[in-house]
Amino acid sequence: MKQIKKIAAIAVIALVTFSCKNEPKAEVVTIETETAVETTKAALDPNATYAKAEFTIEGMTCAIGCARTIEKKLAKMEGVKSAKVDYDKKLAMVEYDNAKVTTTSLEETVTKVGETYTVKEMKTVESFTAKKAEAPADK
Repeated sequence: MKQIKKIAAIAVIALVTFSCKNEPKAEVVTIETETAVETTKAALDPNATYAKAEFTIEGMTCAIGCARTIEKKLAKMEGVKSAKVDYDKKLAMVEYDNAKVTTTSLEETVTKVGETYTVKEMKTVESFTAKKAEAPADK
């Protein structure tokens, strides 16, 4: 009975340790101050024409190591106003400056994060699909 418990404990530890295949190595996190946030917002051109793109990402195995890493990489691109990656729906929603970012550069950024990630069904949209579902129904 003790051996079964030991084997089960080892199996659980191994499962937790290796559950996300593409999890990046430890990343240094910097805390942004209000000044840094204001500088970032100021970098966005208020006169720019912003487009919205939606696409699916295949190959994600977890929400934290995969989806959040891709989301951060997309959000850090110059000209990207916002980026959201939904692991459950395998959906990415990005708002970007047309003059600085293309759908090709978005796809390249995703595929550079990990070899297993592929972009499918890239399309530009007027409004994000997820926001339609979140809109309040009563009015």
